[in-house]
Amino acid sequence: MRRYWLMTCLGLLLFVGVGVGGTMWAARIPLPAVQEGEASVLLDDSGQVFAPQNVSMRSRPLKMTDVPKSLIDATLAIEDRRFFEHPGFDWRGIARAVKVNISERQKSQGASTITQQLARNLFLSHEKTWRRKGLEAMYTLQLEHQWSKQKILTSYLNRIYYGHGAYGVEAAARTFFDKRARDLTLAESAMIAGIPKGPKYYSPLIDEQQAKNRQQQVLNAMVETGALSPKEAERAANERLSLRRGNLELASSAPYFSDFVRRQKTLAHGHAIHTTLDSDMQRQAEETSRRLLTEYPDLQIALVALDPRNGYIKAMIGGRDYRKSQFNRVLSSKRQPGSAFKPIVYLSALMNGATAVTKHRSEPAVFYFDKGKRTYEPKNFGGHYAHDWIDMRRAIAQSDNIYAVKTLLEVGPERVIDVAHKLGIDSPMQPLPSLALGAFPISPLELAQAYGVLANGGYLNQATAITHITDHRGRTIYKHKPLQKQVVPSGTAAVLTKMLEGVFAEGGTAHRVAHLLKRPVAGKTGTTNTDAWMVGYTPELVTVVWIGHDQGRQISTSETYMAAPIFATFTERALSHVPPKMFNLPDSVVSVYVEEQSGKLGGEGCGRQRLEHFLKGSEPAEFCAGVTEPEAAPLPSVSLPDEQAIEKSWLEKLRIWWSEE
Repeated sequence: MRRYWLMTCLGLLLFVGVGVGGTMWAARIPLPAVQEGEASVLLDDSGQVFAPQNVSMRSRPLKMTDVPKSLIDATLAIEDRRFFEHPGFDWRGIARAVKVNISERQKSQGASTITQQLARNLFLSHEKTWRRKGLEAMYTLQLEHQWSKQKILTSYLNRIYYGHGAYGVEAAARTFFDKRARDLTLAESAMIAGIPKGPKYYSPLIDEQQAKNRQQQVLNAMVETGALSPKEAERAANERLSLRRGNLELASSAPYFSDFVRRQKTLAHGHAIHTTLDSDMQRQAEETSRRLLTEYPDLQIALVALDPRNGYIKAMIGGRDYRKSQFNRVLSSKRQPGSAFKPIVYLSALMNGATAVTKHRSEPAVFYFDKGKRTYEPKNFGGHYAHDWIDMRRAIAQSDNIYAVKTLLEVGPERVIDVAHKLGIDSPMQPLPSLALGAFPISPLELAQAYGVLANGGYLNQATAITHITDHRGRTIYKHKPLQKQVVPSGTAAVLTKMLEGVFAEGGTAHRVAHLLKRPVAGKTGTTNTDAWMVGYTPELVTVVWIGHDQGRQISTSETYMAAPIFATFTERALSHVPPKMFNLPDSVVSVYVEEQSGKLGGEGCGRQRLEHFLKGSEPAEFCAGVTEPEAAPLPSVSLPDEQAIEKSWLEKLRIWWSEE
């Protein structure tokens, strides 16, 4: 037993020794270069600056002597009271936060020190991974070992984000009070010091009362640390603040996109971040949404457009007004996609043997699941049913809910979820019948990525906002490495795309905006009680438009109609310089005429017919009942590269037949 305890103690000592040694070694590793005097900028896809990513609205960073003592005291009191005492990690603060969080059974307190926050803002992204946390700890040790406390605090005050595109205390002072930081009063300093914990919650330009409550917390903290007397705190709390009003100039023409980039890569000064943004498309998106939503002041919007060929995000609108809310609904708001999810169900069906002429009855139905213990009874919009057998093309165009659920259950919900994951959708879903009707929330960006696979012939490109980054000397320090992966057969994606074009044809749910489109477009509408979606694509651009209310308030019928015209108008304006292009049909797809009623091969003597597209080998083998003579048979199946070639082939054969007669 003695030997056991001796070995255990030696093991613990060795572990501690290695830990201490590793810590001392990590602390001595030189920090990455940080440029103090130059602003970082965001560049669009043409190399033009569209957003300064600097700390003081293009002015030089402040020295500590330029920052009022009241602002320093306020920041330390509310953010890191033991800043000058701890070695980068405040173990007392961590213990206190853990105790509070356990007692309140939720994460209500954090314990990041100023040094930890600076390490995160200087060198890391905001992703929540163990690797990032480990790097944050290493950079924190390096900062504490290699920089003085004064330098750490100065750099922090010059870089921390205060919302509204303002980085650093100088930018914050100008943004909120239209004055220099050195001229801030105690009351103003306390107001500003409380903002970084949550700029979208504590900005006085968004919610003055919430900001006032936060200011009071800061003043109370200053009393507790001895920086203020109770009377001084009371006078500051009662001081009437003169906030900057009127038009607040944003630091970016694409503020939500800029924030997204900042969260991807937090960079040192002097860096040029080359992004995927198309400034012209961004402008068209902003102008279109602003003009078409003028009569709906309470509606929120999310719009994201990306190039499916490489995953580059070309335009992004995360909300109605960035000044009022920096919450990015493209990324952070997951809402039920409704019928906009159905193409994933139909894609799964096509991959498992279904075709465009696969039929189900459209009529009221009750579905049993969970071994018959539970039921699901979906309704078609407006109570409209065909009360007949309909095929997949018609079900897609008219957004028939019964057909979608029957298809899901026939394919298997688990298979549909698997396909959704392959398309880049990571949000949780359950294998329930309601999955077919988009009952499980996903983000607009996830939906754009998924539809991008259809537009790109079955290939997935992860959405990205940054192409490369250069330092202050022009050297490339980061380059995006695209990873294109085929996740769906090209022919299957093409067949579904041809059916999704029907959504804009007569009888389709988006036919009302067809007159706005001058090019082939495929897509799908989606509507729930609280959301309206329009997702569509051309070979060059995928666009998702979401309309709704943040509070989940029910959306009116007139409001649901706004997503489609915003999509159509934006798409045409964004691609005004791009010639219309047909969707490609690979060699694995054949095109034949079928009789709509029977789904069989068409020809002379058959009923109404249409040109339909099938994976080679899955096209109908039988002719419709009206075909009795071999010479009356329809045109043979052909593999053609695009719709234009199909039409030419048909016309050419018709000309030959006519001349022979």
